[in-house]
Amino acid sequence: MSQGRGMSAVEATANVVVGWVAAVLVQIMVFPAVGLHAPAWQHVTISAVFTAISFARSYVLRRIFARLG
Repeated sequence: MSQGRGMSAVEATANVVVGWVAAVLVQIMVFPAVGLHAPAWQHVTISAVFTAISFARSYVLRRIFARLG
């Protein structure tokens, strides 16, 4: 049984949400270690951009693999 578009979107969203939380936490820890200092809103903005790109990438790849399978 193949995965439908709706479930592909749900899976991609769950994957990206977990990735977003990890990205924000890593940014908060790593930025100061390399001399970068950003307020919380910049961490959220930076990670939001990457999150949107990650969601699109994940969804498109999932649909490609669904067609192949």
